Amino acid sequence: MGAIWEIDFYSRPLVDERQKKVWELLICESPGTTDRSTDDLFRFARYCPSDRVNSLWLAEALQAAMLEAKQSPRRIRFFRRQMNNMITKACKDIGIPAAASRRTIALHQWIDDRMEHFYPLQPNYQAANTASVQMFSDPPQPLPEALLGEKWTFVSLVASQFADMSEWQIGFSEAFPLEMVGVTPEMQIPGLILYSPRSVPMAAWMSGLEIVAVRYQPAPKSTLLLETGASESWILARLEGATQQEGARFEASKQQAKGVHFIAIQSSPDVEEFAGFWLLYETVDR
Repeated sequence: MGAIWEIDFYSRPLVDERQKKVWELLICESPGTTDRSTDDLFRFARYCPSDRVNSLWLAEALQAAMLEAKQSPRRIRFFRRQMNNMITKACKDIGIPAAASRRTIALHQWIDDRMEHFYPLQPNYQAANTASVQMFSDPPQPLPEALLGEKWTFVSLVASQFADMSEWQIGFSEAFPLEMVGVTPEMQIPGLILYSPRSVPMAAWMSGLEIVAVRYQPAPKSTLLLETGASESWILARLEGATQQEGARFEASKQQAKGVHFIAIQSSPDVEEFAGFWLLYETVDR
């Protein structure tokens, strides 16, 4: 199948001999499963001169990374929407699908580490206030009617239960090692399960959405939202009465679990297998 790559192509707090900002391509493999060692993830870093920042240089650097990895990724994610045109063109030129996505957990972890421990040690480091990348959500849209679950419920699992997730019966899924984001084995991880006899097509459709988070929105209308892609937002359910309190508790539980939660799809509450299961992490703006 090939791996998924998370990439960032942007200027860093470094300057060249002409005092121009140094650009850098960072590539980090998405872990994909809870039992993947973060030490084994493919990583690649290459500086780019400021006068060569274009899709041609980027395409050549991506090809160099593929040679180093000895494989091509099946798709590429990037979170900076202002780089959309350059990145999508470079990826198209080398035949790799690419999409803007807020699901770049491993990459954000690596960038944070380099900002704190790597760049400040470089001789050409120049401290600067870096503007955060605003992760805006578009106005929520209704899910296609054929893809609405007939029932849904909030649940929670102890973090230690995810250790053997790779052995669960799941059709479509994506996850990450919980220790990557500071979750300890005893923490409760909140989640949402959708039930539908159309569970398989629902899961197949959602697998192409770059699922980012499930979020409870108390106002202007109490709503349960599915956040996907770079900025898309979908209405999962309108909440009233007691379900509003459940939504608020779900959101509070996410905070206690460091932003980690999940969404799952099953045909009914009586089955053990999942048509889809996605472990999610609500990241902060950067």
